[in-house]
Amino acid sequence: MVTNPGGSSADASGGSVRHIPVLLNEVLQALRAAPGDIILDGTFGAGGYTTAILDTGADVIALDRDPTAIAAGQSLVEAYKGRLTLVQTQFSHLADYAPSGGLDGIVLDIGVSSMQIDEAERGFSFQKDGPLDMRMSGAGVSAADVVNRAKLSDLIRIFHFLGEEKQATRIAHAIEKRREEALFATTRDLAGLIERVTPRKAKDKIHPATRVFQALRIFVNDELGELAQALFAAERALKPGGRLVVVTFHSLEDRIVKTFFADRSGRAAVSRHLPVVDVPPAIFETIGKSMVAASEAEAAVNPRARSAKLRAGLRTQAPAGRQDAAIFGLPSLASLTKLGG
Repeated sequence: MVTNPGGSSADASGGSVRHIPVLLNEVLQALRAAPGDIILDGTFGAGGYTTAILDTGADVIALDRDPTAIAAGQSLVEAYKGRLTLVQTQFSHLADYAPSGGLDGIVLDIGVSSMQIDEAERGFSFQKDGPLDMRMSGAGVSAADVVNRAKLSDLIRIFHFLGEEKQATRIAHAIEKRREEALFATTRDLAGLIERVTPRKAKDKIHPATRVFQALRIFVNDELGELAQALFAAERALKPGGRLVVVTFHSLEDRIVKTFFADRSGRAAVSRHLPVVDVPPAIFETIGKSMVAASEAEAAVNPRARSAKLRAGLRTQAPAGRQDAAIFGLPSLASLTKLGG
């Protein structure tokens, strides 16, 4: 199932349901927040996790790159009287906001929030016609820039890798042909073209444009690169015994988190087919099961939870490792922001 990670779940028509914190009990259990702790919520959104953590007695530093989320959260700042600090920034910068003694816990709920999807002017959803934007921060390259200016080969790569779209080549060719006549400006315009090129079949559970919109959103906001850098930042920001909890909704995101914990726990360096070598000390130890999924009961109440996966690690005394993004095996898509010059 394709979801809108970190926000609402897309139903068969591409609509959305209001935000409900996914795996909330499991997140709190993994964090073990207590009075006196300082927890960083790197993806504040609608404040679901932050509010629950504050109610444990812990203080929270919450980040969000979206200025509208920060503005909406000011009532929480006032309600918790000095125990909540809100910062507008990307979560890859989270280490900059850790206290000198380190953080007791970090939680990341990856992706777009339901508030962003529900606002037509943000251009995240094709169910509500709006400008083809998708920028969480409101700055930088927009989805319209990508669709209207990227090379054909780059569009194919974006749709295929980030959206896992099987019809990436066909859709990209159709976009290239159409933009020679008129540029794309709105979400419905792009979604309509995709639906004409790849008509919806009776067995399809999602709209034909869902994966392309997902790919554009991930690319425009560099979501995979941000996640990779946030994991390295969390490693530096946590004190020994601190806990890192990450909830993902997309296979590519989960693969990055899984790879990170495997590398930092030393599991990635061990193979029964190779000679025994010196393994560096573990930087993280797995908390509980290596992966936790939502229960059938939660998924029934909140469809967004169906694809959610939680992974968590306990920070050891070992020094932080090298920040080498090559461990994730991500393709070099960052250069595409030049959009072919």
